[in-house]
Amino acid sequence: MSIYQKGLKIPYAPTEEKRLYPDTDGEPMAASDLHRQQLMWTLQTLETHFTAHPEVYISGDILMYYEKGEPRRVVSPDVLVVFGIGRGPRRTYKVWEEGKTPDFVMEFSSESTYENDLTHKLALYAELEIENYVLYDAERLYLPSPLMGFQLVNGEYVEITLDVDGGLYSSVLGLAFHIRDEGLGIYDPVVSEWLQTPAEAAETRAAQEASARQKAETRAAQEASARQKAEAEVIELQEQLAQLQARH
Repeated sequence: MSIYQKGLKIPYAPTEEKRLYPDTDGEPMAASDLHRQQLMWTLQTLETHFTAHPEVYISGDILMYYEKGEPRRVVSPDVLVVFGIGRGPRRTYKVWEEGKTPDFVMEFSSESTYENDLTHKLALYAELEIENYVLYDAERLYLPSPLMGFQLVNGEYVEITLDVDGGLYSSVLGLAFHIRDEGLGIYDPVVSEWLQTPAEAAETRAAQEASARQKAETRAAQEASARQKAEAEVIELQEQLAQLQARH
């Protein structure tokens, strides 16, 4: 602690912890616009899916320190999901403070990261006993397969086999990741639905409401036409009856 003139002690601002464990590594969040869009879509979709579960923490590109006192022992998963710790905001993720490592991590591989994703991070995440590790190549250029996943079995990663529909099932999340025409898709087999962001859900609701209105308008028009036809037939029958009565 510094001592200034006249013995006045000026306390340090509480920044020592932040200096030891900074909350940024100075690197950009994503390698390309497509990479960034798919990453943000995944985070928003997972957050929406787990909205009713406040004990689930979801984050992306946050610095995760996994050994106290060793700030160089740090990694920054593109996506991480942790069960049982609560949703609150964090500047960094310190494993010793949270009491556990993530249950699920995902990396969006690019030209500059895919080799590290398949070697160093694969070994590290297994060492940290992260149950599911998923890799996605948004540009479909670098990984052996655009979508890859690993399940921890006896301390080692075993590659997850894609299902008959091409989905990669995460046992931790209870969700299946798919490659779709528009990019990444996440499917909930429990309710047999594709997950959506709030914006996509709102767009779907608007389209469904518009379709329902159109169907209602079509049905109303058909009913009006049927009434007019029936009324015309009644009038015609009345005229025919009047003609018959006039002849007698």
